[in-house]
Amino acid sequence: MKKIILSIDGMTCSACSNGLEKYLNKQKGITNAFVNLVMANATIEYDEKILNIPQIEEFVKQAGFKSLGEFKEIKIEEKNKKEKIKFIVFTLLAIILMYISMGHMVNLPVIPFLNPHTEPINYMLALMLLTICFIIYGFDILKNGYKNLIHKTPNMDTLVGIGVTASFLYSLYNMYLVFNGNHHQVMNLYFESSAIVIYFIKLGRYIDGISKDKTKEAIKKLVEITPNTAIVKIDGIEKEVTLDEIHKGDIVIARAGDKIAVDGEIISGKSHFDESFITGESKPVTKEVGNKVIAGSLNYDGYIEYKAEKIGKESTVSEIVRLVVEASNTKAPIAKIADTVSGYFVPSVIAISIITFIVYLLIGQDFATAMTTFVTILVVACPCSLGLATPLAIVVSEGLCASNSILVKKSEILENAKKVNTIVFDKTGTLTYGKLKIAEILNFSSIDNNQLLQLAGSIESKSTHPIGKAFTDYLQENNLPILDLNDFENIAGYGIIGKIANESIILGNSKILEKYQIENTHIEEEKKLADKGNSIIYVVKEKQILALIGVNDIVRENAKEVISILNNNNIQTIMLTGDNKETAEKIAKNIGIKEIIANVVPVEKSKTIKKLKEENKFVMMCGDGINDSPALASADIGISVNSGTDIAMDSSDVILTKNDLSSIVTLLKISKKTIRNIKQNLFWAFFYNTLMIPIAIGLLKPFGISINPMLASIAMVFSSITVILNALRLRKI
Repeated sequence: MKKIILSIDGMTCSACSNGLEKYLNKQKGITNAFVNLVMANATIEYDEKILNIPQIEEFVKQAGFKSLGEFKEIKIEEKNKKEKIKFIVFTLLAIILMYISMGHMVNLPVIPFLNPHTEPINYMLALMLLTICFIIYGFDILKNGYKNLIHKTPNMDTLVGIGVTASFLYSLYNMYLVFNGNHHQVMNLYFESSAIVIYFIKLGRYIDGISKDKTKEAIKKLVEITPNTAIVKIDGIEKEVTLDEIHKGDIVIARAGDKIAVDGEIISGKSHFDESFITGESKPVTKEVGNKVIAGSLNYDGYIEYKAEKIGKESTVSEIVRLVVEASNTKAPIAKIADTVSGYFVPSVIAISIITFIVYLLIGQDFATAMTTFVTILVVACPCSLGLATPLAIVVSEGLCASNSILVKKSEILENAKKVNTIVFDKTGTLTYGKLKIAEILNFSSIDNNQLLQLAGSIESKSTHPIGKAFTDYLQENNLPILDLNDFENIAGYGIIGKIANESIILGNSKILEKYQIENTHIEEEKKLADKGNSIIYVVKEKQILALIGVNDIVRENAKEVISILNNNNIQTIMLTGDNKETAEKIAKNIGIKEIIANVVPVEKSKTIKKLKEENKFVMMCGDGINDSPALASADIGISVNSGTDIAMDSSDVILTKNDLSSIVTLLKISKKTIRNIKQNLFWAFFYNTLMIPIAIGLLKPFGISINPMLASIAMVFSSITVILNALRLRKI
């Protein structure tokens, strides 16, 4: 199976996106398709043995839309001067049209040669010509409407198209009667209804377009942080190139004040970098030979040369953009309500308008009244606001999360996060910084501490666990070289083993002693070290315990505050760690976590999560994204506290690129506000249609309440604007 995201042109409302989505999902070879109205794209999973991209694009065309090719970037359309001038011109034409057609009804001065009573021919021709201008202006609406009707995917444009056409043709018929001497019919022209409906639809889409672009600004900023050019070093010669010309393995130069062009590894030099756009950390980060640099980060004060590793779509920035876009291209469960309604809504409205038209004629109403009611129902019932209710709120929230260094991979997470009542935290690297230091050594061997740590550090140099960094840091600080190592093996949840000088060295927790049937004669010493808050590492050589090493970590600055907030919100907090119980209890007590599950391997962590879920708890797991992968996958929501360079490899549902636990509280807050906002939007959309359709039918005429097509179009635009403005309120948390 393959997946592609196509940019789609021609979608104007939720009925468009739903219609295209249904049409694509019916096609052989397409396993799943999701169409995003706000982002104007379609995510399609397909069998490459059956279909290719041109065939998929043909399906899009058959459905009445146009594929603009593979989605490459988030485009924020600039409303150019020509478009604004065109809109201003038609605003003036709309005012003129309304003055000619209705000025005499409100006692405004009548233009003599356009007086409907004395110059009916001039009056009719002026209205018709002005209306034709508006039909040309809104031809895309009419074209899309009828095209979708032909493809059996009627949408908002279909309602407008039928209404405008019916009103225009009926006016032409009355115009014909006037030419044949029936001058009374001059008052039964509805040209202005056709024109003004188109005008207000265009107005609504103009405002809608600007609003949608605002929802994408936070994501767009990520794309703009990388420089346009960079300096590469080829055979000792420096050359300025564009980013597209950089290849993997190229040596790139960054001087003080330059931005890093692509992800890479420093091979020469040392400097301080601003990576706040990824990590949220405002403090400069010191980097030297062997450290990774991220595209878009700012080189403050040094000269470095780095080898290009991730270019184009592989870069961290591109990966973040991809994750955010794909998240907005997934559907929250609550969206199904609007989808289901919209799918049946347009055909139902067409049926209601036709039935109302027939009933009006049967009960003796004149044709003009029946036709006006028919058009009014079609226009007032446009489901634009209903379609915008969910996707717009989701995209705004996705952008808000991204701007707060929270990458949400699926939009359903935004709905589900508010259900969380239990949060399970890993300890090392999650509740603590994971920047471990060797705090104490209990050496039971005949070799000195430096030799002992050289053995241990050489083994740990192959490990990815945060504890390993404490040992390698010690080797660097004491200028101790790494020894040759063979047969390295990582035993998840227990420790690591390897051979140095053909002698087997084992490093790990007390469980590794049990695994290899090594008698533990230092249980009391382990307890003493643990009481001081140390993580304990046993060093074993050929089944002989050489030493106990206590490694200490620093609790995250705001961990206590975050746990307090969660506890106050009746969310159960649990520490789940592979470390010993004594160390875990000390840290847990310090930050306010009351429940601890210690001495567990990754598989047991996953089982613990499953057990909590069986107790009907909605579980969020927060870990480092590597050793905790099974538990993260088992949880209802998996959150990874991770660095920017690991984003592409991470398998969790949410990534906190800021490495800040307070982002969890922010996510929960955004989730609650998003769902509340969506429910408000759906309420107003349903309320609007529930209220306006009966009024359009004429059921409230006995009470003096009625509307015409022009008022219907204004009301429809107002309902959409209400939903847009409400969704945009989410930008502030």
